[in-house]
Amino acid sequence: MKLGFFAANYAHLSIEEVAKIASENGYEMLELPAYIDNGQLDCDEIIKGNNAKNLRQMIESYGLGISALSNHADTMLIMGPHTEDTDAIFKGTPEEKIKYGTESLLKTAQAANALEVPVVNGFTGVTNFGRYFPFPSATGWEDMEKLFVERFIPILDKMKEYGVKFAMEPHPNNMIYDLHTAKRAIELLDGHPCFGYNLDPANLMCTGGVLPECFVDELGDRIFHVHAKDAEIVRHNIQRGGVMMHGDWQRLDKSFRFRIPGWGSVDWKKFITELAMVGYDYVLSYEHEDVTMSVGDGVEKVVAYLKPLLIKAPYEGRRDKIFNQPRD
Repeated sequence: MKLGFFAANYAHLSIEEVAKIASENGYEMLELPAYIDNGQLDCDEIIKGNNAKNLRQMIESYGLGISALSNHADTMLIMGPHTEDTDAIFKGTPEEKIKYGTESLLKTAQAANALEVPVVNGFTGVTNFGRYFPFPSATGWEDMEKLFVERFIPILDKMKEYGVKFAMEPHPNNMIYDLHTAKRAIELLDGHPCFGYNLDPANLMCTGGVLPECFVDELGDRIFHVHAKDAEIVRHNIQRGGVMMHGDWQRLDKSFRFRIPGWGSVDWKKFITELAMVGYDYVLSYEHEDVTMSVGDGVEKVVAYLKPLLIKAPYEGRRDKIFNQPRD
């Protein structure tokens, strides 16, 4: 496994400036933002001429590789909601929003192909953030599932042409947010080879503490990318508002906080062990959403904490005599 760095942690800096910081601090790969107007990577430009080759060479000159392109913003428009909730991403009719999100994701896949990057991360969105099923709409969730298949199968088929996989990031306010919905999505897509997950263990805990180890054990072959982000369930605040309380992330009485690895409730030794046991040997990409400290603090602390935990190779097995007796 390798330790990666999400360039969007420093969204105000150029990719080269981020590459320099990441390299100097011991990171090994970069995850690059790819949604429209992200300020670092323009997918329309990167597919022109030698731009992709030049970007790869620049990043490699810092001893880094590119783990994934990530389009979390625009992809929410594929399923929605198509109300004022997503106007900050793109303002238009529902049909225009769906088209915008779909085309942005496909352009990201095209850029990934040009950069020889195997994975595109993103969301699916969901038709309505506030619906609670099965009451009062008994078929509401099933109706969303039909739309999910209709909209994503053509996208995934096109990604297959580009030789790229889509790693959906399970997250509240998306069609897929826990183990049940993750397994169901694979069924709905008939096991499409280009659909899997960008597993962020912190996101699984948003709804109350889904263990990421369970997700790994059951869907290990569908984990294409992993985010290194932690979450703290603030026990002394639970009684005040439960896990899903509203309000500013920096509220002192918030019962749930995203943290850097090692400062939250994720058991990283167990999580990394399970990843290794299912054969995951790619990247843990550090994403900073910790409201208690600066990105600069995180840059140093994440390397110090996670790098010693990364497993470099699988178990070779015992070779001494007592473990090599012939079997009947």
